[in-house]
Amino acid sequence: MMSRGNRRGDIFRETEDYQVYLAILEEATTKYVFDLYDYCLMTNHVHLQIETTIFEIWHIMKFINLMYTLYFNEKYNLIGHLFQGRYNAEIIKDDAYTLQTSRYIHLNPVKAKMVSTPVEYAWSSYDVYMGKRESRFVKVEKILRYFENNNRLLYQKFVEGASTHSEIDVEIDEKMEES
Repeated sequence: MMSRGNRRGDIFRETEDYQVYLAILEEATTKYVFDLYDYCLMTNHVHLQIETTIFEIWHIMKFINLMYTLYFNEKYNLIGHLFQGRYNAEIIKDDAYTLQTSRYIHLNPVKAKMVSTPVEYAWSSYDVYMGKRESRFVKVEKILRYFENNNRLLYQKFVEGASTHSEIDVEIDEKMEES
């Protein structure tokens, strides 16, 4: 799932903005009962990989985007839309696509040349995967299960060792750029 700032404008201006978005995201995971596998908060867009069971995704995204927009508009004395239209979401139907999406999300700040490795980026779930930070609401188990003994180093090699884009990565890139 991806939400982009209106006119590709910034949706995060200060550290507090990222922190508030993550607090809203955590609240949403308990209120709407879904699994969050990965996230990356970029300056003008957000990537989330979630699995829903009870609630449809539009309920979840409506809550997250509405609550964050109310916060942002009040803080910066703005009115109107913060996000560019509706969120963009793709149904992930197989294991390969699940893994590729996780890698894509965690490499987003590297691709944008904001950092040289994904662990350097403070506003993604990658450091949770690397065991550098704990999270009550990011569920790393499903993704790590694909690697022998849930090995974080194998996941790291999978993410950071990707020197060329696979077909699925290119497909994900194209879908995100269309939004």
